[in-house]
Amino acid sequence: MNTIRPNDFTKALYTLLDETFDDVQGIYLDKGTSLFETLATLSAAEASIPVGSKCATLAAQVRHVAFYLDVLERNVRTQIYERVDWGRIWRETTAVSDEEWNAIKAELRVSYDRIKQLIADTAEWPSDWHIAGAVALIAHTAYHLGEIRQALCMLKP
Repeated sequence: MNTIRPNDFTKALYTLLDETFDDVQGIYLDKGTSLFETLATLSAAEASIPVGSKCATLAAQVRHVAFYLDVLERNVRTQIYERVDWGRIWRETTAVSDEEWNAIKAELRVSYDRIKQLIADTAEWPSDWHIAGAVALIAHTAYHLGEIRQALCMLKP
């Protein structure tokens, strides 16, 4: 049976994270469409617009991704899986000022950096659940990036 070496998996994970958050390599995104590149093009006024008639704002999408990263990092480090209020971010984040929007983007950067440190601290991937969690991190963020980019298509035709 062939297995994935931990270093190979970690390297691939970093590559996908970089593609998703910072610097598109062309693996699955188009140049200039990573999450942080996309957010850099959004004003606070645009981030305050709901994605749809029954959806939260773009700012809430970003806060939700940061919250997800924080919960994942805390769960892995502590191995304590407490119930969290996933709806709080969606309910609380409405219109944002320039300062609030910048703080939300900075919060996401800190959360992302903590995830990268968690991966750096992970010497091996001991179970399928760890690997699945890492893949879910990419998929979850990519989903919200898609939501944000789709909304941008409507805002900036």
